[in-house]
Amino acid sequence: MPVRWGIMSTAHINRLFLAGVRDSPQIEVVAIASRSREAAERFAREHGIERALASYEALLADPQVEVVYIPLPNSMHIDWSVRALEAGKHVLCEKPLSRHASEVGRAFDVAEREGRLLVEAFMYRHHPQTERLVQLVREGAVGQVGMIRAAFSFGARDRSDIRLSASLDGGALMDVGCYCVSGARLIAGEPERVAAEQTVGGDGVDVAFAAAMRFPGDVLAHFDAAMTLSPERDELEVVGDRGALFLDDPWHCRRPVIELRRDDGTERVEAKDADPYRLEAENMSAAIRGEAAPLLGREDAVGQARAIEALYRSAESGQTVSL
Repeated sequence: MPVRWGIMSTAHINRLFLAGVRDSPQIEVVAIASRSREAAERFAREHGIERALASYEALLADPQVEVVYIPLPNSMHIDWSVRALEAGKHVLCEKPLSRHASEVGRAFDVAEREGRLLVEAFMYRHHPQTERLVQLVREGAVGQVGMIRAAFSFGARDRSDIRLSASLDGGALMDVGCYCVSGARLIAGEPERVAAEQTVGGDGVDVAFAAAMRFPGDVLAHFDAAMTLSPERDELEVVGDRGALFLDDPWHCRRPVIELRRDDGTERVEAKDADPYRLEAENMSAAIRGEAAPLLGREDAVGQARAIEALYRSAESGQTVSL
């Protein structure tokens, strides 16, 4: 029996999510909620969703909904995740859950108390390209890892873009830099200390963010993220003492290929093409049915928030911050 999903809001990312899960036998999207009945009904008609609900509260009260996908603005993630969990729903919440580790821990406390699953939605983590990258590192394809380099940026032109809003917890680190932090942590573990700089714009958010992180085993990482610079950049490179692994499309995974670069040449390591939103939702659905463990859980989400919190503290103070 497919798991019955409800979606909270008519955010643009829903189109990517729905395109991924549409043909999955494990998933049935049964409801969409908006603060506007008209918006919910229009979205439901466009995407063939059975029920359109005029409030988020109505979605949480719907007995047919087993799990809620939350793609709301960042500042609303914890509150609505907690409310959904307390209403008896499992929750897949878009990244980042929060910039505060204590808030993420609180949400997982509620999930454990209610016997429900809470997962932070880093869809790239589910893609075969990411799985292959980790496998290559573990197999020693580049030897001892010493450096990680990452980037993610795009040009936001609309001043009303919610990602430029301080009140909604926008900013380059929260929106795109979090992928760079996640990628570095995936390879190297949890950072020991960080040093960061930011450029402030929008209505008081970081529109450009650059940082260095030190990990156990003398692994260094550096990344840059921006929301007002063009062209779009998205890269991840893992450098060791015997070579480097380079991903030109690490976060969207639209062109899944890894370049293994060594002194004697470059080898292209192909990865299976797949929709990461589908894989993410199917993993969640299987975990709800007790057929699999969720790929991402409390430890990863709290570690991610702790790193983001330290990076902002460093950028705001001009000091290196130890974790």
